[in-house]
Amino acid sequence: MRSAKLLNAIRKLPCVRCGGLNAQAAHSNSSKHGKGRGIKADDKYTIPLCHTCHQWFDQYRGMRRIESKEWFLQMLKKTERMLKIDTNVSDIF
Repeated sequence: MRSAKLLNAIRKLPCVRCGGLNAQAAHSNSSKHGKGRGIKADDKYTIPLCHTCHQWFDQYRGMRRIESKEWFLQMLKKTERMLKIDTNVSDIF
């Protein structure tokens, strides 16, 4: 699924790791979410991360891959809660 509305809504949220502004839409790095070589995961598996935290996440700094996947799922739930508070989620999908 690709959704410009969802990605725009995510970019308006603060970074889920540090709270910084100017978040980027960071896609899951997991193949179970549609990630492949040169293919981004489905947009519904996206969280807001600032540039620094996005690099930290994509480069697995300080976490092994399994820990990164678990952390991402926790942040995905947090993002979903933030979107429900910030906007009408049904308008995005």
